[in-house]
Amino acid sequence: MSYKASFRVWRGDDTGGGLQDFTVEVNEGEVVLDIIHRLQATQASDLAVRWNCKAGKCGSCSAEINGRPRLLCMTRMSTFTEEEVITVTPMRTFPVIRDLVTDVSFNYTKAREIPSFTPPADLKPGEYRMQQVDVERSQEFRKCIECFLCQNTCHVVRDHEENKEAFAGPRYLMRIAELEMHPLDVADRRDAAQDEHGLGYCNITKCCSEVCPEGIHITDNALIPMKERVADRKYDPIVWLGNKLFRRDK
Repeated sequence: MSYKASFRVWRGDDTGGGLQDFTVEVNEGEVVLDIIHRLQATQASDLAVRWNCKAGKCGSCSAEINGRPRLLCMTRMSTFTEEEVITVTPMRTFPVIRDLVTDVSFNYTKAREIPSFTPPADLKPGEYRMQQVDVERSQEFRKCIECFLCQNTCHVVRDHEENKEAFAGPRYLMRIAELEMHPLDVADRRDAAQDEHGLGYCNITKCCSEVCPEGIHITDNALIPMKERVADRKYDPIVWLGNKLFRRDK
């Protein structure tokens, strides 16, 4: 069964743009990305959209649908009524390149700023040993498909462009937490998380967790535990006294 749906799609580039109205056919079982492809095929051949797998695993087709950050390929048309006007816009936090395609290089810059996994110097490949509980703890974080929806919805950078230089965002603070929790990682990442990557900017609103297509509990399982580790280092009175007495912070 098919019907005609009303779409409003943002068209433009880095110099400006606006919403353009379309009426397009929708068939049973389709997702929003199917409709965008139909628009390209029938009405707007120059419409730019980033996508790859169409299976919710590459993270390429991130956009905002009716104002909510979502994957185009994982948003079923059946979630909307036939009378509803569906608005599709690019991710707001990142600069527009063209139409629904944004420049997400900010995220790769932040990724490069995080020191990689650092095992003990005398531990050779093949000698790594971990408890199953430690494997399971970090496995959740490795489900990340780097769609950057969490980065896009985080109001610390979404509403404050000036914070981007000092704030890694939830995706990369989660990466730091994953490494800090790893039993074979010997690097101490707590001070860097706070001082270099802006962990203190996060006020745990959980908006990042709410939009994660993989259902990762970013706030509860990564950011809050990391904040607790930083608090133990910086604000525990016994640790503070020990640092003063033995000058451990020097």
